[in-house]
Amino acid sequence: MKDLTRYRNIGIFAHVDAGKTTTTERILKLTGKIHKIGEVHEGAATTDFMEQEQERGITIQSAATTCFWNEHQLNIIDTPGHVDFTIEVYRSLKVLDGGVGVFCGSGGVEPQSETNWRYANDSKVARIIYVNKLDRTGANFYRVVEQIEKVLGAKPLVMVLPIGVEDQFRGVVDLLTRKAWVWDDSGDPMNYKIVEVPDDMVDDVETYREQLIETAVEQDDDIMEKYLEGQELDIDAIKRCIRKGTRELAFFPTYCGSSFKNKGVQLVLNAVVDYLPDPTEVKPQPEIDLEGNETGGFAIVDPEKPLRALAFKIMDDRYGALTFTRLYSGKLTKGDNVLNTATGKTERISRLVEMHANSREEIESAQAGDIIAIVGMKNVQTGHTLCDPKYPATLEPMVFPEPVISIAVKPKTKGANEKMGVALNKMVQEDPSFHVMTDEESGETILMGMGELHLDIKVDILKRTHGVEVEVGKPQVAYRESITKRLEDSYTHKKQSGGSGQYGKIDYIVEPGEPGSGFQFESKVTGGTVPREFWPAVQKGFESSIDRGPLAGFPCVDLKVTLTDGGYHPVDSSAIAFEIAARAAYRQSIPKAGPQLLEPIMNVDVFTPEDYIGDVIGDLNRRRGMMKSQEAAAVGARIKADVPLSEMFGYIGDLRTMTSGRGQFSMSFSHYAPCPSSVAEQVIKEAKERQAVA
Repeated sequence: MKDLTRYRNIGIFAHVDAGKTTTTERILKLTGKIHKIGEVHEGAATTDFMEQEQERGITIQSAATTCFWNEHQLNIIDTPGHVDFTIEVYRSLKVLDGGVGVFCGSGGVEPQSETNWRYANDSKVARIIYVNKLDRTGANFYRVVEQIEKVLGAKPLVMVLPIGVEDQFRGVVDLLTRKAWVWDDSGDPMNYKIVEVPDDMVDDVETYREQLIETAVEQDDDIMEKYLEGQELDIDAIKRCIRKGTRELAFFPTYCGSSFKNKGVQLVLNAVVDYLPDPTEVKPQPEIDLEGNETGGFAIVDPEKPLRALAFKIMDDRYGALTFTRLYSGKLTKGDNVLNTATGKTERISRLVEMHANSREEIESAQAGDIIAIVGMKNVQTGHTLCDPKYPATLEPMVFPEPVISIAVKPKTKGANEKMGVALNKMVQEDPSFHVMTDEESGETILMGMGELHLDIKVDILKRTHGVEVEVGKPQVAYRESITKRLEDSYTHKKQSGGSGQYGKIDYIVEPGEPGSGFQFESKVTGGTVPREFWPAVQKGFESSIDRGPLAGFPCVDLKVTLTDGGYHPVDSSAIAFEIAARAAYRQSIPKAGPQLLEPIMNVDVFTPEDYIGDVIGDLNRRRGMMKSQEAAAVGARIKADVPLSEMFGYIGDLRTMTSGRGQFSMSFSHYAPCPSSVAEQVIKEAKERQAVA
């Protein structure tokens, strides 16, 4: 049985280029997991194993690895920093117990740092802070600490002070022990000495140490009483206070160093072990029923309890599908059958592996607290719960943001359609923020994602990984049509050509339906003028016609048809005759019923720093947006508006330009609304031109 108190499930997250992946490399070197350090700028980092990651020097998908430090097992996930891949950060935070927030010593708190910090706050994940790149020109540890307080609204607990800055950075002073860790310039992280505090730093060390202890002892009344009475506190007592405050998010122990120059990382590792919670110290996951209501049960982190595990990432590689899974309770052994509560199906566990970036080690079993990968699961998707079939339960699922940008693609070669379909299906399973749909009107395949870089990478993966070359085009907005007037009309279908003919007469009313009601049909025929067996044929005739509206050929919605009267012939009338009559009646009447074009309106939720609120609101107004609300947030404001989808293409780039890269937004479909006449005229004109070409 493993000792869960010696487990740390942690994530490393930050803004692009703050040094997360480099820090992970140093951790792997120090813990003996790798022997040669790979550099990001050389495309050789262990956790950046995708071709696209190595070329661009960025992390695209989270990578998992396991290592050991001071007899503790660390399960580490290195996450991306780019805004388009925040989904990877979100789903990683969901299954982690603690995190290391990395900040650049010169860049400070950058836009994506804010987003990731908000995600971590929402997930209530305990964190330590690591201010990296103190060897850089313009680096200033104290300025970054101040920014963390002001911009993130967080409380950093300074644990170390830097010795020297920029090219003079040599090491750090540990405030608790009043000892200086000084590295030489060999680049070997093990070449350091622990010496006395430099004379010119003694006063600063005492000032910051006093602040550290005063903040820490607030977590324990007995220890605080001793401190106020002037008693000297032992370091273990102070550490217990810091651990409690860190777990409860009262403050965040803050360290500094230079990962690239191999200085300061050991103290961060010590802090992970000393202050971040083990799996048993984190609030247990609530269990829910199939309707999404909490049952009152919890997945207690205990190997002896029934199995509860969450699949948080699917990755396809040359060995088959890998399902990254966090075990919350119970045990999992090769050969076990597990129930997937989302599908109601059971699957057999054939292989379990412990991941180290893209290599793996086979294991026989795993237990509560472990993060492992299962090979070959067929029907599992991100957010699904795996459990003991005898004791079924569902864990709170993940909620993913809807895609905000879309492009149309088609294969360059005719025979590649099926190959592209298979590839896209795999990619959708791997990434819940990536959606694929077929536009029924244009027949185009539409890819939807979180940003232009996100979709750019997907097109690149299609080409390189799956060998499908595609042409990328601009998608069409899915407009709709409807009517504005009530109209009573009649139509007779009569055809005689030797033998039995066709006859069907219908009197009917067409009128606008309630918004969102779609198509409705009702018959008020009395006296058998249209026999009851022909009513479904009339409904079918109208229903099959609404796919094409009279203005631009878009589907017609929110329409009600009432059959009021008609006539039939005992020999010549048939279901097909009445269906044809209804189709012709649609073509006859809808153009006379005040047709109008409807456009999709999106719920747009924008987060912006305070300095840019006016610019953002002005821009949304120019996009024909209707403001709904403006709420103050800890470090900015959230603006909610209804904006036509046609005005939102390219918005992410404009927003980032407007807000110096710090703005974020999410967008979801709200409703259809009438187009202004100037917009409608242009759309109808373009649609007719397309139809003429086709």
